[in-house]
Amino acid sequence: MTETNHIFIVTEKAKDSRLDLFLAEREADMSRSQVAGAINEGRVTVNEKKSKAGQRLKVGDTVRFMKPEPSQYHVSPQDIPLHIIYEDPYLLIVDKPAGMVIHPAPGHNDGTLVNAILYHCRDLSGIGGVLRPGIVHRLDKDTSGLLVVAKSDEAHRGLASQFKEHRIKKTYKVLVHGNIKGEQGFVDLPVGRHPVDRKKMSVRSRRGKEALSRWRVCERYGAATLLEVDIETGRTHQIRVHLNALGYPVVGDRVYGKKGNIKEDGNSDMTRKLKNMERQALHAYRLSFLHPVTGKPLDFISPLPPDMADLCASIKGKING
Repeated sequence: MTETNHIFIVTEKAKDSRLDLFLAEREADMSRSQVAGAINEGRVTVNEKKSKAGQRLKVGDTVRFMKPEPSQYHVSPQDIPLHIIYEDPYLLIVDKPAGMVIHPAPGHNDGTLVNAILYHCRDLSGIGGVLRPGIVHRLDKDTSGLLVVAKSDEAHRGLASQFKEHRIKKTYKVLVHGNIKGEQGFVDLPVGRHPVDRKKMSVRSRRGKEALSRWRVCERYGAATLLEVDIETGRTHQIRVHLNALGYPVVGDRVYGKKGNIKEDGNSDMTRKLKNMERQALHAYRLSFLHPVTGKPLDFISPLPPDMADLCASIKGKING
């Protein structure tokens, strides 16, 4: 396997940094977990000695990273329709439908967004250690909406840096059970793995990471409220976990939508419609950032998809009828 040597000298500003955090900040196309994996594989040395992810660095330390060159990505291109709302030589913006998985995984070997992008873009460069589309951020399978994809290393590094520095604005529209109190607010609770159910996330995790969600009311329907939510961090399931912790679970959320939290207002027909939503009513509505190559401000909006729009119109009609 071909490798390239990346060498960094620790400065006063970076002293006492953990090795994995130090490298993750400098290798923008890699996540902290990928960096930790490289350290565990012995690809990283400090002063020519193998080190651990948690090692604290000193001024003058030489950090060497033997980074493998991208290898072939063994996923087949598939001619799957994509709703692309913007594309240039460096990136594209996809409006992902609910039900589409981002990456191939056990149980979802094909039909994914990556399969579709590999067919659409035949000139992708190596990103993240393999020749594949630059998936810089993700949406859950049943979350719809906007996703930015890098088509080049340069774009991927620029976008990854903006995400790490929280300079990319992501706004979601979400329908929750209940008539939420107030017109706007925020949830500032750490999110991490559930202490018992490892497939879920929780605000009660012993190793939760900081997470901040800001919400505001768009429309009220009595038994439900349509919100806009800005997330300043991108933790797994963050919005769903935060709103459930607030006492207003996302409509259609079969994982975090506790029945005890679902508030009913006596309108049995409306309650039935809300409970029959087949996926979490969560939509990545707006995406704003600076173009990673040209620096031009970009701002994209995706209207509510038909299932959410129809549900909102239907329950709005119930309270107005």
